[in-house]
Amino acid sequence: MNLPIPSKNILVAPLNWGLGHATRCIPIIKALEENGFTPIIASDGVALAMLQKEFPHLQALELPSYEIEYAKNGANFKWKMLRNTPKMIEAILDEKKIVKKWVKEFNLTGIISDNRLGVFNKKVQSVFITHQLNVLTGNTTWLTSMLHQQAIDKFDECWVPDFEDEPNLTGKLGHMKKELLKVKYIGPLSRFERKELPIQYDLMVILSGPDPQRGILEEILSKKLLDYKERVIFIKGKVESVQTKEQVGNILYYNFMTSNELEQAFNESKVVLCRSGYTTIMDLAKLRKKAFFIPTPGQYEQEYLARKLKKIGLVPYAKQENFNLEDLAEILVYKGLQIEEKPIHWKNLFCLFKSEGKL
Repeated sequence: MNLPIPSKNILVAPLNWGLGHATRCIPIIKALEENGFTPIIASDGVALAMLQKEFPHLQALELPSYEIEYAKNGANFKWKMLRNTPKMIEAILDEKKIVKKWVKEFNLTGIISDNRLGVFNKKVQSVFITHQLNVLTGNTTWLTSMLHQQAIDKFDECWVPDFEDEPNLTGKLGHMKKELLKVKYIGPLSRFERKELPIQYDLMVILSGPDPQRGILEEILSKKLLDYKERVIFIKGKVESVQTKEQVGNILYYNFMTSNELEQAFNESKVVLCRSGYTTIMDLAKLRKKAFFIPTPGQYEQEYLARKLKKIGLVPYAKQENFNLEDLAEILVYKGLQIEEKPIHWKNLFCLFKSEGKL
């Protein structure tokens, strides 16, 4: 008697909030393929577009947008998010219905959701990826953290891309006083490898995150860097249908780069100027780069990470409205980011998807 061949289709669904959630899924998607699984990509907007460029051979599906928007004034960030909450809840409910259909249509054997709260199903093993077990929102942190932890509890496992013990990169974001039983610390994720390449650029600027704040910082830095005399490569973080580049004085602008191009640019750059998003921090640590951070105004997570890393002498930072080119000199007196190289045990993690399934 011929037994049915088990499905190896795994849905990988990152949140479309800038590019960080999508880019840190790249090593997961590659590892799935290397271990005999077939990843199916699902997201929306620029996150989906970027992953389609990285993996044109994989099936890509569209999920409802959470319609996340930043306020122009950072002080209004939390209230803007609160106003958008009904739209986010609607999208979460919609994606739950869609995923239920996809489980049957694509014979899914597993789901990996990077911060998409509705992408899980009771009939297949479902994993949630986050570096925020605690969600910082000022005086409402207790509430947002509790709600987030309740949402995580609906998944079979929660993978945190960090180290469990000190030293670690997330601090109180990714570590709770009373840990959830289903949490696994898998180690930092990065799509890049460190290479010894000749330095071509004195400064690399890489932008990320949704507009309008991405565009506001682009405008600020483009003006200020006109007075910078050294070689600059400036990646705007705008994923468009066609890659463009433009040389303006000593600055080489790109709208976006593929992972291979970014890896080379990072390795050819002396120092990096960027947001303090967690995916960027993991990349910089893997590449052992010195950097300067400008946190997104009003985003508590980025502000916390920037303060934490400055306090322990690794990376300086400045608020967006206070940044000046002279601040970059501080980079020299900080240690820079680096992590101890520890292999991620993908086979052990993926054993979850080789079980007999769920009733």
